Amino acid sequence: MAIQAISPIYLQHQLLENSTAFYLLDVREPFEYEIAALAGSILIPMQEIPERLSDLDKNQAIVVICHHGMRSQQVAYFLDRQGFNFIYNLTGGIDAWARACDSGMALY
Repeated sequence: MAIQAISPIYLQHQLLENSTAFYLLDVREPFEYEIAALAGSILIPMQEIPERLSDLDKNQAIVVICHHGMRSQQVAYFLDRQGFNFIYNLTGGIDAWARACDSGMALY
């Protein structure tokens, strides 16, 4: 299955309807996660993904999150190649989320 882009606004609406609709996978570094993070997101830094694949459910809808959407796109492609079925890349990353959905979230 192809990786799908998901906009911050669309994701926000989906999470408001069902907070467990997506597994929110944040692939940034711990210091970035401390600055700003989506509630309920799980931090697995990008370089740890290959050794932590067993932590993820291949049949769950996973939204991959990073700062601007580049690292998350790379991780999304990796997960797709590993047989994950429902992978989404957060368009514009946490920066776009902060600007569109959460004006109180820190920008960096």
